[in-house]
Amino acid sequence: MKIVNTTIPDVKIIEPTVFGDSRGFFMETFRDDWFRENCADVTFVQDNQSRSKQGILRGLHYQLEQTQGKLVRVTEGSVFDVAVDVRKDSKTYGHCVGVELTGENKKQLWVPAGFAHGFYVISEFADFTYKCTEYYYPESEVSIKHNDSQLNIQWPYVEGVETLLSPKDLNGLSFADAPMLDLK
Repeated sequence: MKIVNTTIPDVKIIEPTVFGDSRGFFMETFRDDWFRENCADVTFVQDNQSRSKQGILRGLHYQLEQTQGKLVRVTEGSVFDVAVDVRKDSKTYGHCVGVELTGENKKQLWVPAGFAHGFYVISEFADFTYKCTEYYYPESEVSIKHNDSQLNIQWPYVEGVETLLSPKDLNGLSFADAPMLDLK
């Protein structure tokens, strides 16, 4: 696997080595010792998978308690995936990283604890999988508006397709009003 650094040093793109021939392909998607040495010394406690149709935008989410790190990837389809630094004492506070994850490019994104996360489905549908370092704790979840002007995220909206959000995300907080994390 290869690490690609992003504009936020703690957020990493992981590109797997893919072995393929006329029969198909094989790739290693996760190995604990390699991940601890090259990305973060964390333990994953939960794996999740979702399927979403084109135009769905999920996020930007984070938890104030049981703060989650996420290793995310797409197994089918294409999404634009975003991480936003919500660590109030960070040098990159309020900065964002966005990357296209697809079943074809097989890239993964490491979104550490202390980041809001979200994605937008570009393809007809997308299967999205992720490993979490903490269990889902809905009582402490925060949603920041995906289109907050302070963040200025350049979502690659599909022309002619309505962007669909959950009620929670429609009522998300502005970045300025959202509680930030103190991970000291």
